[in-house]
This record gives sequence, C-alpha cells and structure tokens, in this order.
Amino acid sequence: MRFATFNVLHGLPIRDGRPAPFPGGAAGKPLVRAVASLDADVLALQEVDRFQERSGGVDQAAAAAAASGARDWRYATAVHGRWVPGSGWVSDPDEPGMRVHGPRDAAGDGGPSHGIALLTRLPVREWRARRLPSSPVGMPLRVPGRAGLKVMADQPRCALAAVLEGERGPFTVVAVHLSFVPGWNVGQLLAVRRWIAGLPRPHLLLGDLNLVGPVPPLVLGGAWRALARTRTYPSHRPVVQFDHVLAAGVGRAAVRSTGAPPLPVSDHRPLVVDLSL
Repeated sequence: MRFATFNVLHGLPIRDGRPAPFPGGAAGKPLVRAVASLDADVLALQEVDRFQERSGGVDQAAAAAAASGARDWRYATAVHGRWVPGSGWVSDPDEPGMRVHGPRDAAGDGGPSHGIALLTRLPVREWRARRLPSSPVGMPLRVPGRAGLKVMADQPRCALAAVLEGERGPFTVVAVHLSFVPGWNVGQLLAVRRWIAGLPRPHLLLGDLNLVGPVPPLVLGGAWRALARTRTYPSHRPVVQFDHVLAAGVGRAAVRSTGAPPLPVSDHRPLVVDLSL
C-alpha cells in the first residue's frame, strides 16, 4: 500500500521557489494532476481550500478525492472565512467551530474555508476529528514570493483519524497539520498521540508537523518511528523535513520504498511511503 502526505499550498503552482499563475485560469487542474500522479492508497493533504476565490472556488478535497480514486474521504475546517490578498484571513464569526465534510455532503454546504483532508481507497470502519487550538503568539516566517520574513499569526489546527480495514485487520491513520510555533506544535503532537491511544494498531501519522527531521519520533517516544527521512521543504531545493510519515507497530522491514518527488504545485514536496501491512 502507498501512503503519502502533501502540504498542497492551496494548489498554487511554484516555479523555482516563486508563485506562478494558474495556467489558463484552470485553478483546480494543477492540484488534480499532482494528486493523481502520487497514486496513493491513503493520502493526507494540508492547506486545502474549499470554495476560495484564490483557488477558483473549487472544493479541493472533493477534487483530489476524485483524482486519486478514493472510495471515502473527509475534509476538516481549520479556518472559516475568505482569504483576501493583502489582508489575510477574513473570518466568519458565525462559524466558530470545526466542520467536517465528506462525499455525502451537499456540494455547496458551508462557506469558504481552509483545512486538511484525508483520502483513502480502503474501507473505513470509523472516522474521528479533533480541533487543535492556535498558539497565542505568532512567528516570523518566509512567505513564497516575498523577500525576508513576515510575522504570521497562528491558526487553529485540526486532526482527522480513520480506522481502516487492511488485509491483515484494522489499523488507524491520522492526518494532521501542526502549528509552526515551536513548543506549541510539540504539545499538539502529544495531544494527538493521547487522542488515538485507544484506536486499533498499527498507528500511522501523516502530515506537515512543522518539526524537523528526527524530532517527531523523539517527541512521541515508545514504539514510534519515522518511516522516511527525506527533505521536503522548500520544494525547489529541499533543506529540511517538515513532512512526516510516522508509525507505531510497524517494523522497518515493512517499508518497501520512500520518496519525495518534485511536483509543480506547492512549496512542499509530498512524502511517499510504500508499506507492506
């Protein structure tokens, strides 16, 4: 089975580290082609738009699910509201909590939002979702297409868990996008570990953790291990690994191959792991 995680940066094309225009105004097509090329059985996506003008008003989770051949999927809202160039997020005060959408939701249900998604070709026994509060402080970050650093406020985060039916029995996969604020993201990671503790093992955690290289398995401790050590950011010349596939209850012998292929969208590369489960 192939597992992958990909911070898609709302499907924005990137060339040599700089944002590029959507070809011919076809806002959804670069992302759809990128997702299809991964051919993943289980795919975690971060920074996914839903009905945002900047990405063509597309329900990106639904489009990605169709492209990947997913039999089931969920999208969880981290931010309710519209992205306004030059201003950032204009939130919707009437949508204070997390919403979860799936293939049986009405196409137009809910307003514009931004979040994460988990897509699978495997049968699903159970879905769960959890909201992770934002840090009270922001951080200076590099923004694609801008010189220097910009102080960015943190956003609420969320996690999606699915108990999947594998050939050898059920196992649990979690998709997550953690805070970029040091320390706060560690607390979120530990909260996710506690949240899934009672779900069927093995456990696999996929996502942009905003924690580098060997740090996440050290934080989780115990039987947790990184299934791939590959630099994923920035996409045009990777120097660090923010994107991870972690596992508890999966031996090293189960890993068949790993990779981080360059794709024409996002400032992250996807992380792909082929496993025998």
